[in-house]
Amino acid sequence: MRILVVEDDAPLASVLMRTLREESYAVDHAADGQEAEWLAFENPYDLIILDLMLPRKNGLEVLKTLRDGGMVAPVLILTARDTKEDVVKGLDRGADDYLTKPFNLDELLARVRALLRRQSGEPATIIEAGPLRIDPSRKEVTREGQTLHLTAKEYALLEYMARHGGTVLSRTQLSEHVWDMNFEPTSNVVDVYIGYLRNKVDKPFDQALIKTVRGHGYMLDLPAVDQQVAANKAVGNGNHQPSREQSTHVS
Repeated sequence: MRILVVEDDAPLASVLMRTLREESYAVDHAADGQEAEWLAFENPYDLIILDLMLPRKNGLEVLKTLRDGGMVAPVLILTARDTKEDVVKGLDRGADDYLTKPFNLDELLARVRALLRRQSGEPATIIEAGPLRIDPSRKEVTREGQTLHLTAKEYALLEYMARHGGTVLSRTQLSEHVWDMNFEPTSNVVDVYIGYLRNKVDKPFDQALIKTVRGHGYMLDLPAVDQQVAANKAVGNGNHQPSREQSTHVS
């Protein structure tokens, strides 16, 4: 999952980025409001952490521009002010949650997980995708009760695929949501990490879950019941699902 941190306080921004990256998120940073708007409209972020006190353009103006421009990613606003006036304005302009500085990093991470869970339409704290059970708070993955030992990037890739189980995801989609702006689009790193995941998620078991959809990308192939649940969830969120015909071209 990819997050944009908009914070002009360099030491705080550094702490936030390091903390989020340690939790396997891909993170980009903007130091002022204008840069935040440019990055937000250039990249498909899953979440935006937005400070309200920013140079060049304040956070409330940025938030209004993003929402007026059709940006639907959840926004967590940060405020150092003592009054609730700015928080109320932020929520009225489309923010999804807020934290008042100073804040606890564990609370920040909990709110990030909650917003991402809400965005994907998942009411539970555990992601269940077929035989896979993923705990985002612990970054733990099990299959049939067996713990899978994944690197941070392997975990991030699998979590994103699990949140979109039964859906064909292009290499571009995967790179945009799992890697940050330093990703080299001409590289084969997505394919390499898919290979790493297959060795850990599929190879020790009888059934292969990670499928290649020729000419389109990859998908986490779920049992029919799980695919129907995912499809219903996506319809509720307004997401497009691949047709049954498209989903048959897998290997």
